[in-house]
Amino acid sequence: MAGHARAFWVPHPGKGEIRTTEVPDPGPDEVLVRTLHSGVSRGTETLVFRGGVPASQHTAMRAPFQDGDFPAPVKYGYLNVGVVEAGPPELAGRTVFCLYPHQTRYVVPADAVTVVPDDVPPARAVLAGTVETAVNALWDTPPLIGDRIAVVGGGMIGCSVAGVLARFPGARVQLVDADPARAAVADALGVRFALPADADGDCDLVVHASATDAGLSRCLELLAPDATVTELSWYGDRQVSVPLGEFFHARRLTVRSSQVGQIAPARRGRRTYADRLELSLRLLADPGFDALITGHSAFDELPRVLPELADGTRPALCHRIDYPGTPGSTNHPGTPGDEGE
Repeated sequence: MAGHARAFWVPHPGKGEIRTTEVPDPGPDEVLVRTLHSGVSRGTETLVFRGGVPASQHTAMRAPFQDGDFPAPVKYGYLNVGVVEAGPPELAGRTVFCLYPHQTRYVVPADAVTVVPDDVPPARAVLAGTVETAVNALWDTPPLIGDRIAVVGGGMIGCSVAGVLARFPGARVQLVDADPARAAVADALGVRFALPADADGDCDLVVHASATDAGLSRCLELLAPDATVTELSWYGDRQVSVPLGEFFHARRLTVRSSQVGQIAPARRGRRTYADRLELSLRLLADPGFDALITGHSAFDELPRVLPELADGTRPALCHRIDYPGTPGSTNHPGTPGDEGE
């Protein structure tokens, strides 16, 4: 065995704990990874933490390396950056991204990790899974040069979409959110900011990521005739009211869903999941994305931090988790043997 590791689990909704787990020796086509950082996806992960995944979505919502089942006990997460400690020569010592939960060390197939480009800091690379969602959304409803675009909802997903769109040729991109503090994030990304009442209308494309009825209603109001709202919000088990009266039919508006679990039809058959993730990591060379990481904590603090993220007492976009031994980490070293020593 490669030793032991520590992993974050939700033993029942609303409670987290760290458990010790055994890590096997990697096989010929596997890698042993030591985690440097992981990211908490405040929307999806806090929904999981609260036990809010609908029974009908238990299979669809499974993370690639999830242990346990919804609602609990479950080990869940998918934003993990680490260093390959053992594996094929071309990967040994490389910094990689993997869709793995919060765990100090783990073994996965070699093709489950993606090398982080040299110009992307590991601490920023935890955003790769979220930027991948943004890439897929823009494959679902591709913008055109010079489009007027609004992103409604300045959370982790919405800001990622805005960051990807910021360099799109000739586009007028605005990030719309009810929180004025999101203006600083928009500025770092290089896009305009507007409160919902002040947002510019006549949009060719609106991306919705606020997960609120009011946000979706405002999206429809901002659309030009024959234009589309791309819906990225995940509402879990909540019912949503959509205003399909008034101008909806007269202006021939469209509401389209987008979900990262499948490659968008526009690229399906021509791009693989690996291609999409590699592209997302390349986009993270832009330092503006650092604005999406709004806090960080030690791995050992996760059982206390996640409830605060879930109930809103700790506001965050992406909250980064730093692991023992990572340069600059605030973690306390684990007890001897915990990390396979």
